[in-house]
Amino acid sequence: MAEYLVIRLPENRGDAASWIAVDSNGTRVSAPEIGPLELAARHAAERGVIALVPATGVLTTTVDIPVKRGPRLLAALPFALEEQLAEDVDELHFAAGARDERGRLAVAVVAQQLMDGWLEDLEAAGISPSRLVPENQGLARIPGTLSLLVAENRVMFNDGADEEFVLQDVKPSDALALAGVLDEEPAAEKETSAHLLVYCEPSNEQRFEHDWNALRHELASVDINLLPDGVLPRLAVTVATGRGINLLQGRYAVKSDTGALFRPWRVAAALVLGLAFLGLVGKGVDYYRLAQEETALKAQFTEIYREIRPQDNREVVDPEATVDSIRRSFGGPVAAQVFLPSLQQLGIAIQQSSGAQIEAISYRAGVIDVRLTAPDVATLDNIQKVVSSSGRFTAAIQSTDQVGDKVSSRIQIREAGA
Repeated sequence: MAEYLVIRLPENRGDAASWIAVDSNGTRVSAPEIGPLELAARHAAERGVIALVPATGVLTTTVDIPVKRGPRLLAALPFALEEQLAEDVDELHFAAGARDERGRLAVAVVAQQLMDGWLEDLEAAGISPSRLVPENQGLARIPGTLSLLVAENRVMFNDGADEEFVLQDVKPSDALALAGVLDEEPAAEKETSAHLLVYCEPSNEQRFEHDWNALRHELASVDINLLPDGVLPRLAVTVATGRGINLLQGRYAVKSDTGALFRPWRVAAALVLGLAFLGLVGKGVDYYRLAQEETALKAQFTEIYREIRPQDNREVVDPEATVDSIRRSFGGPVAAQVFLPSLQQLGIAIQQSSGAQIEAISYRAGVIDVRLTAPDVATLDNIQKVVSSSGRFTAAIQSTDQVGDKVSSRIQIREAGA
């Protein structure tokens, strides 16, 4: 199962950060720690890194926008939100999240200066996060329930639907009043069905004891969950499962170096994908979900070959032999003995994982690097288990990112013990 190091960045640069290792279900792998980022970096090896940034610097909202996804969507967001923002949109960074049941898009807006500072601090410590998430996104939304998380001097709130915000130096009751949950009508003269779920450290339970008692008279129920180890473990549970808006989009998107790393194998990888269509690599490997006749597939294979080697005008009579020849020229027999079997095992895993789809695949030095999308993290875990069940290969999830209603991920497969 994939593991993540979740790092909560401090409000003020230079202050101590906190971190915890969890698996993809949010289960603790290590105890939370506090210290400089350089110390956190020691725990990042073989783990994906999710950095939580102070929510006070990030505006989260929703917007109706017809553009579906990609660069066009990010380019349209400043115009869609410009009238709601006091700052110059040219100095802001916009990131898109998932759409709700009404089709409204979740959006995060943050100053580029803050983004630059957070990433500079992480880079200086030798940490490369796969996701950068506003910390309040770690407060899970529970339909029909009001949720509050009291952290240091901040109160994070969501209504279980589409409203959320973060306030500094206020009482919990003030946050609920701002949300319109409380009003001027005497509690004895009104009926309410609102349920409040509170997460706070023991010190804040005592600090706001009067507030909690007053709210019990205002609301249907108030359930306080104490966090003796601080708020980070609670936040990590949510973000480790792929939830939350990833700020690393657009100009801040994680730059994949797989193109440079695996360029020598680009030819072989493309041609093997062609063979996958023909059923010569793995039974039932359905990368593009198209059931075509063998003659059409051979034509497509030939087209791929022509694009890769335009100087070769020979007719492709035997696709398998063609791939074998090129494969040897790029990696030799040892690499060939790893690449095709690992790809075959991946095909079996994809077939057994409903909704999973390969986006890109590369190979170098005994490691096959796969980028794919899946309905949820559980599907990714299943792919990892099926690949590893062969006993010959191990699969490791390197990163996950919520993109709309799907989870985008990068998985590496290598020989066991390599």
